[in-house]
Amino acid sequence: MSHKFKVGQHVRQSTVGYADAKSVAGGLFEVVRLMPEDRTGEPSYRVKSAVGERAVREGDLTLAS
Repeated sequence: MSHKFKVGQHVRQSTVGYADAKSVAGGLFEVVRLMPEDRTGEPSYRVKSAVGERAVREGDLTLAS
């Protein structure tokens, strides 16, 4: 499986928990690095926001409009 998003693209985290909603305004991130697929074969990304960086699975992201 190949990565859907590219480095530099702006994405939103589609599944935001309570703690994430408070720390990341709008769930807007920039993709900074493509990461290997996990055990299920789903690609992951390193993304950053004004608050910090995190690793996120592709299924938890959508392209920001």
